[in-house]
Amino acid sequence: MGNHFWLGMAVILSSGAMNAGFSLPMKSSRSWKWENLWLVFSTVGVLILPWTLAWALVPGLPHVYAAAGARTLLLPLLFGLLWGFAQVTFGLSLRIVGVALTFAVVAGLGSLSGSLIPLLVFHREELFRPRGLLLFLSIPFLMVGLIFFGRAGRTREKEQATRNAGSSPPASSFATGMALCIFTGIFASSWNLGFAFGGEVIRAALRQGAGSLSAPYAVWGPVLGAGFIPNLLYCIYLLAKNRTAGLFFSSGWTREALLALAMAFLWVTAILGYGIGATLVGASGTSTGYMLFVAASILFATAFGLLTGEWRGASARTSRLLFAAIAFILTAVVILNLGGLF
Repeated sequence: MGNHFWLGMAVILSSGAMNAGFSLPMKSSRSWKWENLWLVFSTVGVLILPWTLAWALVPGLPHVYAAAGARTLLLPLLFGLLWGFAQVTFGLSLRIVGVALTFAVVAGLGSLSGSLIPLLVFHREELFRPRGLLLFLSIPFLMVGLIFFGRAGRTREKEQATRNAGSSPPASSFATGMALCIFTGIFASSWNLGFAFGGEVIRAALRQGAGSLSAPYAVWGPVLGAGFIPNLLYCIYLLAKNRTAGLFFSSGWTREALLALAMAFLWVTAILGYGIGATLVGASGTSTGYMLFVAASILFATAFGLLTGEWRGASARTSRLLFAAIAFILTAVVILNLGGLF
């Protein structure tokens, strides 16, 4: 499967687009609050669908886990749990320091940890080969792009705040928000690390008769299932705090539930598609592939934001910063894909 580099990268690029767009249905919500939508989304997308696919596509799933052993499952479960906590702190960071700065810090730190750790732990021999060198070469371009993106977003938020005079400042301090951003960025890639450290589970699934593209589902169940726990607890907390549980039974609940289900299907397709793409790429799939996934998510999220009017009214300076960011991130994508030549 490692000879299908460009096919794998194409699958990952498409998965990045779906990851960028999975939250778009939230914009059409009329009555449910964030916690209502997120609870349905995470229950279906993070818990039910991955486990359903694992049971359906991996023969003898209990035997796979028994053969892999409890110690082998520990790291995927731990990384999944850390990713779940990062999902919660991501939402808190958005409220304190804003969308642009949160996204830039989280994407920057997440891309570094998510791409370099699997390479350093499992494929050190790739470090000084062409694909490893191209990965390192792409990192500065992605980081500069994220810096420009963060500045553009921060400027846009200030411009919007000026137009919407009277908006109250966040109650929490900026330092607290940045600390949450850093924590989130470090652990945001934990779902990828759980997948990368689940190699023995995948090999056990292959021995049990699973195909090379269906075997990774044996890892996604435990990783995402563990990540569901913090999301569930946080949603329950918000439902109790905001007294919004009754909205599940309000008029129009069917439409709202369908929006949450659309989010779930888009997101789980993106994550599982990434797993297929990383498998096709081969040894560097969880490093080079993950960097592409992050870059593609940023590019498509920006494109969707432009199409939905999020950047409408931005100043000329802000627009220049945004397009400079896009240029640098696109350069990183091109460099990553040059690995297919070697």
